Amino acid sequence: MLKGFFNVPAPVNEPVYNYAPGSQERKLLKEALADARSKVLDIPMYINGKEVFTEDKGKVNPPHDHQHLLATYSKGTKKHVEQAIDAALAAKADWENLAWEQRAAIFLKAADLIAGPYRYKLNAATMLGQSKNAYQAEIDSACEIIDFLRFNVSYMAEIYKQQPPVSPNGSWNRVEQRPLEGFVFALTPFNFTAIAGNLPSCVAMMGNVVVWKPANTQIYAANVLMEIFREAGLPDGVINLIFVSGPDAGDVIFNHADFAGIHFTGSTGVFQDIWKTIGNNIHKYKTYPRIVGETGGKDFILVHGSADIEAANTAIVRGAFEYQGQKCSAASRVYIAKSIWPQLKELMVSDLASLKMGPTEDFSNFINAVIDEKSFNNLAKYIDAAKKDSGVEIIAGGNYDKSKGYFIEPTVLVVNDPKYTTMCEELFGPVLTVYVYDDKDFDQILDIIDTTSIYALTGAIIAQDRYVIAQATQALRNAAGNFYVNDKCTGAVVGQQPFGGARGSGTNDKAGSMINLLRWVSPRTIKETFNPPKDYRYPFLSEE
Repeated sequence: MLKGFFNVPAPVNEPVYNYAPGSQERKLLKEALADARSKVLDIPMYINGKEVFTEDKGKVNPPHDHQHLLATYSKGTKKHVEQAIDAALAAKADWENLAWEQRAAIFLKAADLIAGPYRYKLNAATMLGQSKNAYQAEIDSACEIIDFLRFNVSYMAEIYKQQPPVSPNGSWNRVEQRPLEGFVFALTPFNFTAIAGNLPSCVAMMGNVVVWKPANTQIYAANVLMEIFREAGLPDGVINLIFVSGPDAGDVIFNHADFAGIHFTGSTGVFQDIWKTIGNNIHKYKTYPRIVGETGGKDFILVHGSADIEAANTAIVRGAFEYQGQKCSAASRVYIAKSIWPQLKELMVSDLASLKMGPTEDFSNFINAVIDEKSFNNLAKYIDAAKKDSGVEIIAGGNYDKSKGYFIEPTVLVVNDPKYTTMCEELFGPVLTVYVYDDKDFDQILDIIDTTSIYALTGAIIAQDRYVIAQATQALRNAAGNFYVNDKCTGAVVGQQPFGGARGSGTNDKAGSMINLLRWVSPRTIKETFNPPKDYRYPFLSEE
């Protein structure tokens, strides 16, 4: 086998297309949307590189047009989970022994396929299947997944380059990074196609084999991702895509001796149940599984009296309502100084009144539908309760309608109690809760923010006073894994802001960084001695 010390292409963040009227990208995306809506796909599972169809079918409907059928997909059973595991383990030896630069080339090619011929197909799938507008799809299912793939290849190369700094004369110390011993389970969410693609691919990149279960509401775009990985040259069995129920997947996977790890993004409750199950089954595994998860958030924006009011308003409106508040990082609780509240309220209400809501195919719509009926009903329940509560004022929105799609107006609640339900519980939708505090109580509000929620994912401080910025940054150091100064609390960019939080928000293993990739390898240290000693006696044992 030919060898070399290889430098991978230097990663650069993928440029974001704006889809302005008259642009070529707008034309091509609209064509991709029309093409996708014109047909009904039959989506298979992919096990050992083969398309697997079953008689039991699920449906894919656009959340903003739930009577339209985009696709059916084949539902699997425990038998398919077992087959996926067997396929992964059968592929493991060849895949982990493949030279790392060959693995790198596959994922670099996948990135270029997304940047080029698949950009509009993948964006259209995300827009239709997950109800994202053109810009939100572009920054997700084009730019972020491209960035994940390219930057992760660069991080992989850096990891392999890391070696002990010293080898004394007569010896050579070195470290190799081995894939985990067994298979990894990737359990991915609905809200970001990029996350759905990154969780299995970054694990596979490091030489591991994967069983991948996406959220049912993300299957439409996951199918396109699998098409891209296969075209890029991913060998059969390395990533196996299955559509099974959570209990069926867990019952097989978490009882398997070769289970080596889970890469998860989803709810805190599900993650905690998984962790508990793994703990109870720990004696069954060949090795201690790696548990990596990014879970819930109750993300905050703190607006100080010294804030630039226009900047604060934009951070709040974008941070709370882009993609209908269905980002793990979305602002859902905001604390605003009383001295600037009247002006900020006026700006906010005016901006929210100007937001258009409707289907993703109409590019003038800022707000689209929430993901499904379960989410819709849950959000409507909170809004209805707020309407009946004398301690809550609804200053924007408050209406909802699911006759055509799962539409909920951007809603702003102003509460008298900083521990009101919607200030504490994760809603995952376009409902923002505001608490107005006395300027003199700033120190107290820092403590309230830090202790209100079990989560610690993202947060922001909007202020011009540098002492205040420094104070908040220190006081809230454990309240957010990603902290923003004078910006919204969303929009982490691969290579710029590694993403993740602690407390109830996950293991903080920072997707989009080397930190995450290090979780998917197991290092082995090798010491080679060239002229080993041949007498057990040390000099100190000699007579005077």
